[in-house]
Amino acid sequence: MLRVGLTGGVACGKSTVAKMFADLGARIVDADTIAHELYRPGEDVYQELVKRFGPEIVKPDGEIDRQKLAAAAFDGGRVEELNKIVHPAVIRRQEQWMREIGAKDPYAVAIVEAALIFEAGAAERFDRMIVVTCKPAQKIARFGQRTGMSETDARADVERRNKAQMPDEEKARRANFVIDNSGSVEETRHQVQRIYAELKVLAKRLCFDR
Repeated sequence: MLRVGLTGGVACGKSTVAKMFADLGARIVDADTIAHELYRPGEDVYQELVKRFGPEIVKPDGEIDRQKLAAAAFDGGRVEELNKIVHPAVIRRQEQWMREIGAKDPYAVAIVEAALIFEAGAAERFDRMIVVTCKPAQKIARFGQRTGMSETDARADVERRNKAQMPDEEKARRANFVIDNSGSVEETRHQVQRIYAELKVLAKRLCFDR
């Protein structure tokens, strides 16, 4: 099995690219989905977040208000504190998922989609790294469209999140593959198809080598 990390900056199109890989046959897990599960009442991460960031991040239904948590972390300069709580637990779940995939299909291409793989120091856990990029103006427009924010608010939020992440140029420098998602959907799909063909070859080769 080939372990692949898929990352990129805010609103660069990671999920769109992940879906394209899934359509080709790759196994995909989203770190954000894992985090959602860990944020559920009763989970250790949930308890620690409420303890550290206070009951004001909890909605009336008992669920964590992710927007309030993000505001408390980013605006309060506590992003590192948040990451130290969440990242180790997310990585453990990712590792469990990849082990399960490998046991079922030794030739699989298992892709973890996550925004902060490099920042969390987790890149070495993967056989290959893919970084998705796009133009800064596109990030703002896409983020605004996704969240319903005005352009001004979207720009401010994107800039705030960018400060907590490694620059795109540095991520691209460290990657094995870079997908430029600033063009058309078909242009992006063509890049995904080319890279997936290489990943399938690598997965088979790695299986034999191991």
